[in-house]
Amino acid sequence: MQLLISERRQLINVAYRLLGSVADAEDVVQETYARWYALTPAEAQAIDNPAAWLTKVAGRICLTQLTSARVRRERYVGEWIPEPVPDPSEWSTADPADLITLDESVGMAFLVVLESMTPAERVAFVLHDVFRYPYKEIAEIVGRSTAACRQLASSARRRLDASRPTPAAVEEQIVRDFKRAWESKDIDALIGLLDPEATTVADTGGHAPVFVKSLSGAAQIAETFTKFADRLLGLDLKECLVNGRPGLRAESAGTTVTVYAFDTKAGRITRIWAIRNPDKLQTWSDTAH
Repeated sequence: MQLLISERRQLINVAYRLLGSVADAEDVVQETYARWYALTPAEAQAIDNPAAWLTKVAGRICLTQLTSARVRRERYVGEWIPEPVPDPSEWSTADPADLITLDESVGMAFLVVLESMTPAERVAFVLHDVFRYPYKEIAEIVGRSTAACRQLASSARRRLDASRPTPAAVEEQIVRDFKRAWESKDIDALIGLLDPEATTVADTGGHAPVFVKSLSGAAQIAETFTKFADRLLGLDLKECLVNGRPGLRAESAGTTVTVYAFDTKAGRITRIWAIRNPDKLQTWSDTAH
């Protein structure tokens, strides 16, 4: 029993990386344990490695959800961005078993690339390259041969080669400079911090107003952010970690209303993701200090 409980955090971490949603990951883990407890004593006794069994079941549930998610996201209002997670020290849950371990594999840029993969590619890559599961076990989850799973992971790996992150200390300074330039409405400074071909995408899910939708180019982004800088007057813009990388969060009366994630390259911001969908900010509800 204790072994099964101790596996909960591992399963949460696997499911979040596969689905990009904390809520969906929690649902997967709940369903996985429900299937375990539905086994007869004899069936449970016959399982040599309960931890591996749980991962296999969770992986299959995630694979099914990833397939159906493509249909659901076609009906999603606006752009869909993976759910951001705060630094563990600010996590709103009191249960350490629910914490997402932050590393390179949960960076927003990393997760966005994962979103472009087929469900089978994503499962094969995450389970093998991130969690070191053998291809033989992955093959049982995705219903492919071991050789096919190697090819799936290799294909996914090639897509991710170009998304290696900037050192955190460098990115932290860039984000800090962006915050100062935005607050001071310094359009020239903003343009200087943005890559000429930078993009900005906002995710509201249709549940929140947004002043930034899809923007392209340093000038357009800088002009738009400067134009709406006055809206920051009623907000508290704070530096924070978003999925383990430097980012910003905007708070109103102690509630996080927007989380900004950044991707940088060669000292400039290449992408900004603005998450305003309140359903995706539940884990940030108690992070205001």
